[in-house]
Amino acid sequence: MEDTRIERDSMGEMVVPADAYYGAQTARAVENFPISGLTFPRAFIRALGLVKASCARVNRELGLLPPAKAEAILRAAAEVVAGELDGHFVVDVFQTGSGTSTNMNANEVIANRAIELAGGRRGDRSIHPNDDVNLGQSTNDVFPTAIHVAAYHEVVTDLLPALEELAAAFEDRARAFARVVKAARTHLQDAVPITLGQEFSGYASVVRHGVARVRGTLAHLAELPIGGTAAGTGLNAPEGFGERVAADLARVTGHPFVQAPNLFEAMQDRDAAVETSGALRTVAVGLMKIANDLRLLTSGSRTGLNEIELPATQPGSSIMPGKVNPVMPEAMNQVCALVMGHDTTIAIAGMNGNLDLNVMMPVIAHALLESIRVFAAGCRVLARRCVVGIQANVERCREYGELTGQLVTAIAPVVGYDRAAELFKKAMQANVPIRQVLEQEGVLPREQIDEILNLEKLAHGGRISVRR
Repeated sequence: MEDTRIERDSMGEMVVPADAYYGAQTARAVENFPISGLTFPRAFIRALGLVKASCARVNRELGLLPPAKAEAILRAAAEVVAGELDGHFVVDVFQTGSGTSTNMNANEVIANRAIELAGGRRGDRSIHPNDDVNLGQSTNDVFPTAIHVAAYHEVVTDLLPALEELAAAFEDRARAFARVVKAARTHLQDAVPITLGQEFSGYASVVRHGVARVRGTLAHLAELPIGGTAAGTGLNAPEGFGERVAADLARVTGHPFVQAPNLFEAMQDRDAAVETSGALRTVAVGLMKIANDLRLLTSGSRTGLNEIELPATQPGSSIMPGKVNPVMPEAMNQVCALVMGHDTTIAIAGMNGNLDLNVMMPVIAHALLESIRVFAAGCRVLARRCVVGIQANVERCREYGELTGQLVTAIAPVVGYDRAAELFKKAMQANVPIRQVLEQEGVLPREQIDEILNLEKLAHGGRISVRR
């Protein structure tokens, strides 16, 4: 059996592997772009298969594609959606800025597999990659449509559930730590008493706000450029084609896809992708702060804050026996760094919508989908392998709560700001709790000191009666 076969395109003949479903244009792209070794992820290939299947159904309904051809194309596209042909999507991410090479990769794979399913021979062109599989379409509208379909699906089915799980984990810990009093810290300096539960409730709120921010991008991702063909004019697409394809995609996926209201904007700009990435970046900024807080709160154990204990997941050092590191927050920090870096890439790529077409769509697709996938996985891992198992060092937290010199803040309304500042300095110089200085100097009766310096009351903003 021969190892290769000859495929043809408008530029002539190309040799391709005999067992490959792709054809000449894909083979040219493989030769042209040996750049990164990165190919498009499963989510994007699945979306391309869905788009091609919807287009085939609509073309069949309109009488533009013979039923037998349409059926073969639909069967082949279903295999693409299922991931059965992923090994034949071989074009590098870094390619022509419209994504033409990958669109043709899909057209050729689906065409040749459809030919085979119909009883023909791969490469015989009885089902044509352009005339049949790409009928009524252009790379200019197919590729951004696939970006939106893939990103919408991954956000809804993967990222949002992961963020919800992480928020719930922080909320659970907030409830568990509701009565654990400690010292707050501002500017990394001692501040007034709070509870560890209040601190963790803030973390939960960051993630809940992140859920809302990411969810807010979905309406724009749901607008699909399909039907705009070249430059948004709809040239070579039958009237109503885009609306019908979008409706079919909505039916198949269960997502509320519609044709973009302005197809010229839908070709020129990738603002929905930029917006989605920006929402991810905002959440990543908040989660990096939280991950660093967890590292600080667990620092020590003997020479740091040591207010919480993270689950021990692995040995922390190859040279220091017994050392355990905060590896899960460290991993999350790296995930957040990737998301923020990809956001910069997507923003720069979004600016390159020169005139009537964005010409950096492949890198947008790669960066956005990788951000969504890695961020979702990072959130799940942080929730399951770290947050749910965090324990409070109650005694250490209370010790810091009693020791913070800023308990003097509660004394100031009684003795005045200047006198309170003097008492604070004395406590700091003697390295003793402010309570001890108040008692030694007889500033207030013991009962009033106990009333004013009730940590639980102070942590909840409790008011005191001013008695001078």
